[in-house]
Amino acid sequence: MLNWMKRQPTQDDSVYSIPHNLARLYKTKLFPLEEYTRFQEFHSPLLDDAHFTSRPMVLLIGQYSTGKTTFLRYLVERDFPGMRIGPEPTTDGFMVLEHNEIDALIPGNALVVDPSKPYGGLSKFGVNFLNRFQGASVNSEVLKHVTLVDTPGILSGSKQLTRGYDFIGVLEWFAERVDRIIILFDAHKLDISDELRMSIQALRGNHEKIRIVLNKADQVNTQQLMRVYGALLWSLAKVFDTPEVVRVYTGSFWSNSLKNEENRKLFELEKADLFSDLQTLPRSYAVRLLNDLVKRARLALVHAYILQAVRGETGMFTGSSTKKKIVDRLAEIYNQIHKQHNISLGDFPDLEQMKHALATRDIGKLPKFKKDLVETVMYLLTRDIPPLMARINQEELKSDDNVLRGGVFDAGASPFNEGFDEGVDKGQGEEKWIVDEERERWEKEFEALIPNENGKIEGRKAKPHFVRTKLPNSTLGKIWQLSDIDRDGCLDYEEFALMMHLIYNVALEDYPLPDKLPDHLIPPTKRKPVLSKASSVDEDGELYPKLN
Repeated sequence: MLNWMKRQPTQDDSVYSIPHNLARLYKTKLFPLEEYTRFQEFHSPLLDDAHFTSRPMVLLIGQYSTGKTTFLRYLVERDFPGMRIGPEPTTDGFMVLEHNEIDALIPGNALVVDPSKPYGGLSKFGVNFLNRFQGASVNSEVLKHVTLVDTPGILSGSKQLTRGYDFIGVLEWFAERVDRIIILFDAHKLDISDELRMSIQALRGNHEKIRIVLNKADQVNTQQLMRVYGALLWSLAKVFDTPEVVRVYTGSFWSNSLKNEENRKLFELEKADLFSDLQTLPRSYAVRLLNDLVKRARLALVHAYILQAVRGETGMFTGSSTKKKIVDRLAEIYNQIHKQHNISLGDFPDLEQMKHALATRDIGKLPKFKKDLVETVMYLLTRDIPPLMARINQEELKSDDNVLRGGVFDAGASPFNEGFDEGVDKGQGEEKWIVDEERERWEKEFEALIPNENGKIEGRKAKPHFVRTKLPNSTLGKIWQLSDIDRDGCLDYEEFALMMHLIYNVALEDYPLPDKLPDHLIPPTKRKPVLSKASSVDEDGELYPKLN
């Protein structure tokens, strides 16, 4: 029996978390159909409450020596129990990194029987796998928000040794449950072996979770990196069955010095993009749970219709010859169900796997079709899920702090942060106004526009000058709003110089523009005076000297 939470909220109980409500909907609406139709025997194990209450998970995949374990150490910024790093295959099993105040190693057999952890379904892969499955408890701030999963190094070449357990099956199990799948490649080793090809194909149906990392990219120069990047995309295009271009993050994800400094800026930008994607996992966790529940419900419906059609084909004869004919006609049965119930073929299970599952069972003992269970799942999809989706969107807007913290994600205030002393941050903390560094250049351009008697340039006269930068009008409009500090529709010299600074040092350098002008960029003559004991404020808010 599933270990469900003792207190089951009502359908209108909005005080409970999204995962708790999804667990309730699964138990009351979807679980009865899955249990009755033996869903777990054909597709994936039934879910328990730990599936909905565990942390988001990130799965790392790659050939040996691509830097998976080093990447994990880079994220948590410390060693962890069971960590082994080397140029040869060092990780020969699956390891999950979870948070705990005390560092320890936990055997796989203990992990799969712990009802508070989501690994119970892995017990079906047997003792050989469980002997190569373990957990590492690590006192890391990052792991308070996410669980990291390391995998065995995938072997290169066309001939592989048997691992003694269903390696591809384990990957499929994790792929269905994790929030991100990171596939690492070594810049010096781009070959996609047979085992790696099968591993990537095992991720089908989860392409939206996949991110590709071209690691150790500092070990080649710019020209070589360009060729390596192109070769990787070409290789991946032959493996992935989607028309979209796979997003590849390029960098060197370890704490050692870069061997080639020429691409340092590129690596920092790529790292910032990847970590920004990972940081949002806790916030988007509920969306992933809901999406997985919807996919599972659709598959359960299709499964029920397939069993109904198979039973209809058997009639009074359930012998091996009848079963073979039905299995051979399964593709036709798929099309019939697709047309009759208007169900997308993308929701159907893999044809060959379903054939194998039916061929190994007594089709005469398949469960009968129960209309009430099917209608309950259809109600779940059409009535229960949409309100939860709306609630998730509202909660995401409010959850600004629900992001990864600690390790490399805890940047803090540092001159080495991405973007520090670049763009609008340039000149922060300096006594001299940073815009004055190019005073001579901006003064000449300002005077060439012939200011009016008040020493200002009207907007209509200034517009052609700024348009020559070829920036979009929307961008120039935002820069104008930031620079026209007194809001009079004109620019004096300081405001003009500020606008030129924002154009050439921020916008044209591809740094983001701020919503509000930082204090250090406000011209000195336009900064608000600091009140002292010798000053006061009158009733209208105007500053005036305090009289003795």
